[in-house]
Amino acid sequence: MLLSREQLQQAFQQANLDVRLKAKEAGASIYYMKNNKRLREDANGQKYEIIYTESGERKEYEYHE
Repeated sequence: MLLSREQLQQAFQQANLDVRLKAKEAGASIYYMKNNKRLREDANGQKYEIIYTESGERKEYEYHE
């Protein structure tokens, strides 16, 4: 049985919610890309933008949408 595009999108959205919930329960951060930015979301829901300087140093700044 083939799934429709809408069914696949719904399945992916549910999987996304499940992964986020499990990560939060474990106290783990979630890393992802949004609007061409690297983001880290901690277990409390706080979001940080990850930036690498020219020397390769990693920096994080609070992210506001």
